[in-house]
Amino acid sequence: MATPEKKQPKLRYSICVSGAAAGPTVKASADLAERAGTAIAKEGHILTTGATIGLPYYAAIGATKAGGMSIGFSPASSLREHLRKYRLPQEGFDFINFTGMHYVGRDLYLIQSSDAVVTVGGRFGSLHEFTSALEDHKPCGVLLGSGGTADIIPELMERLQAPENDMVIYDDNPERLVNRLIAILDKKYADIKQQLDSQDTEWFLKTGSSNRAG
Repeated sequence: MATPEKKQPKLRYSICVSGAAAGPTVKASADLAERAGTAIAKEGHILTTGATIGLPYYAAIGATKAGGMSIGFSPASSLREHLRKYRLPQEGFDFINFTGMHYVGRDLYLIQSSDAVVTVGGRFGSLHEFTSALEDHKPCGVLLGSGGTADIIPELMERLQAPENDMVIYDDNPERLVNRLIAILDKKYADIKQQLDSQDTEWFLKTGSSNRAG
């Protein structure tokens, strides 16, 4: 039986899967993370992660198995440092951005480079990525039932009266959660999608932007 072709949308989003690198949620939610990565790839979008082990790594494996693109943002400044100092994997990624920003800076760079974030399980690092995404007005999908950070976010949002509550969606099914995030992004970028669908290959030269040559 032929493998169904994955979708190739004209506008591809970078969707981050954030989750624990270690701890009890890794074993419990590895399949959920892999399914999230697979779902992103099958919809033709790009997976971004912290180029780390644990749940983000399972998401990367899911995306690559599905024939999608997986980009990792490493805290290291080089491949040697990535492998030796931080002891992080190289496989599972089409490209690794060696940020040299350590973990805290890497987290911010990763979120800034992503259009939306999926939280699966997680610990404090995942909470940092979630709050950074929220502050940056990024759509956030929280996979309920995956443990850790993901399962305490609803209470935090209620207790802290977060101003961006409408940017956060919840679901216990990774495929459905990814598709709901994509729908939000489609609405957010509707004007750009319309231009891309118009078959005008030079639309970006006609928008009156401040593009400059040289």
